[in-house]
Amino acid sequence: MRKEFYAREKSVYLRLRERSVTQVEGFAVPSLIAFDDDLWVIEMEVVSPPFVVDFASAYLDEQPPYDEEQWEAWREEKREQFEDRWETVESVLAVFRRYGIYLADVKPGNIMFDE
Repeated sequence: MRKEFYAREKSVYLRLRERSVTQVEGFAVPSLIAFDDDLWVIEMEVVSPPFVVDFASAYLDEQPPYDEEQWEAWREEKREQFEDRWETVESVLAVFRRYGIYLADVKPGNIMFDE
């Protein structure tokens, strides 16, 4: 299973590099520095808040396989986690979707605001 997460994250970083994406809606996105397919290791740039990180659970060119009930529960959980910042998070997610990147592991530690 770890290899699947490594492959997903690497694919996202390659897509971001291909499109020269270093920020989304004012949130820094780490740049890919290097990777090793034998060790399943990704080296990326260090970023400071505000940022978006952790793409191991992201889907490339397809939405996560959730049914409508699962999506609604996911959205409600995210609204509670982000509170009044949820609208901004939705905007960030929409930009990623335009790049064909569907983020599934959305939480305050992965989308961090500049306090």
